[in-house]
Amino acid sequence: MDKDIIISADAVSMFCRLQMNMKRDIPIRPSEMGVLIFTKTQEAQVTPLMISNFFRIAKPSVTAMVNTLITKGYLVKTKSLTDGRSYTVSASEKGIELVEETYNEYFKTMELLKQGLGSEDFCRFIELIQKANKILGEKKEL
Repeated sequence: MDKDIIISADAVSMFCRLQMNMKRDIPIRPSEMGVLIFTKTQEAQVTPLMISNFFRIAKPSVTAMVNTLITKGYLVKTKSLTDGRSYTVSASEKGIELVEETYNEYFKTMELLKQGLGSEDFCRFIELIQKANKILGEKKEL
């Protein structure tokens, strides 16, 4: 195997581990926090399918996270008036408070990277990550 590919895989793996292992003082898992932030910041009513599409995760995973967030009081579920199986979710007062209290803490890694890399390199880094996500997302859909 190409040595550059191996070194690159190791670097990406280390970056992911460091990002995931950042201590965050939040009472829910990072994936649940992502769902909560997404839900709070959307203008439109949020459905599980929207969450699934945005995060590119299976609907059963979304259902599990949503149910946990509802049980813990961070999300509120509203059933559809036209389709009894459909529902939307919104952040509860408790969820809104959590997002507002921990928003800066949650994004500390990105702030650290922006400061360390400088604005120009940070923007380029994010552009490359977005490009990589697009490539990998298209590959996954095939």
